[in-house]
Amino acid sequence: MNIILDKLNSKNIMSAKLWIEEGSRNDPKDRKGIHQLLSATMLRGCGPYNNRQIAEIVESSGANLNCDTYEDGLLISLKCVESDAYKLLPLIGWMITKPVLQIDQIELEKDLTIKAIKRQKESTYQIAFDGWRKMVYGDGPYGHDPLGSIDDINKIKKEHIMPFASSLIYRKKNLVISGKFPINIESYIENSIAFKGISKILNNQNKSYNKIELKYKQKTNICIRSLNTKQVILLLGKSTIRYDSKSDILLRLLSCYLGYGMSSLLFKILREKYGVVYEAGVYHPIRENQTPFIMHASTTEEKAILTLQLLKECWEKIINIEISPEELDLVKIKFRGQMAHSLQSISQRAEHKAHILGIGLTKDHDKEILLRLGGITSKEIKDAANKYLKNPLLSVCSNKEVIRKIIKNWKS
Repeated sequence: MNIILDKLNSKNIMSAKLWIEEGSRNDPKDRKGIHQLLSATMLRGCGPYNNRQIAEIVESSGANLNCDTYEDGLLISLKCVESDAYKLLPLIGWMITKPVLQIDQIELEKDLTIKAIKRQKESTYQIAFDGWRKMVYGDGPYGHDPLGSIDDINKIKKEHIMPFASSLIYRKKNLVISGKFPINIESYIENSIAFKGISKILNNQNKSYNKIELKYKQKTNICIRSLNTKQVILLLGKSTIRYDSKSDILLRLLSCYLGYGMSSLLFKILREKYGVVYEAGVYHPIRENQTPFIMHASTTEEKAILTLQLLKECWEKIINIEISPEELDLVKIKFRGQMAHSLQSISQRAEHKAHILGIGLTKDHDKEILLRLGGITSKEIKDAANKYLKNPLLSVCSNKEVIRKIIKNWKS
């Protein structure tokens, strides 16, 4: 386990973020959501503590302790005052080395997860996104939400979770602590009984979970989800490249150009010029493998076809036309601002650093990107768009009549 200390003047507050490689992308095909159940149940008993005792320790300190499941990893988060570090950090160690996984707590988390999945299904955007994801990634590692599926959740039992819980100690881990923390915190963690065995195992072991290649051949380029609604959700996008690719920054700049702020192309075209959408933007998260790059828009029945045409025009523009020097300068400024905005708090700093280390990059990755930023040209960005963004796929969520019109327009 790598331990990275990020000392900041934060008024005696510290944030610890532990990234454990392999999240929902490592769920078995017939047990989607097993990592979600594992991460949630680890909080409900570990080491010498049961659910009630953990809650008392955390709440009596006024602290926050959470574990979240992402596609590429699990993230344990702790935020507390410096003086409580010795009391609370061992909980993170016990969650990895000795999760209790009581059956009644697993069943409780299954119920909560199923309710969360049902709430997601009430969102037309989520329905459209799930359709796009399934069309692009199929049954592959990125083909389902980290929450899993209701059918699979119902089938998961303790004996299914146990092997994944046992594997936590072997997986690559990066612990980042930001803010104000005790000076000897690293040696305390390394000598703590709660963390016993983690460092020794990983110091002499090659990475056991290799980076995956996502290979899935799409059978169609449009996905439809029919609902009794007057709202229309359109998602136009591609699966692209890994975050550690040298070309990733070029697509990041394109996502800023398209969807960041009121000077972005989507806002100027879809909102200001034509006024056809309630909401428009770009979804381009950090992923260890084939990252989705999606333009999304929410509109009305009457404006659906025009919105789709405008989305296609914006997509074609970034492929066929170089960004002007003035636009490129603005995009670079926005990218720097976006990066600074996302790293304002100690929790944000710790999480981002743990995340990029967890997917195989160095702690100086952001500095390297900012140094490279000044020399990037419009031609490089256009070439990247040509290479990675041709032939996007469309996902639509609306009523049958609108969908019929959209399919006809899309095929033409």
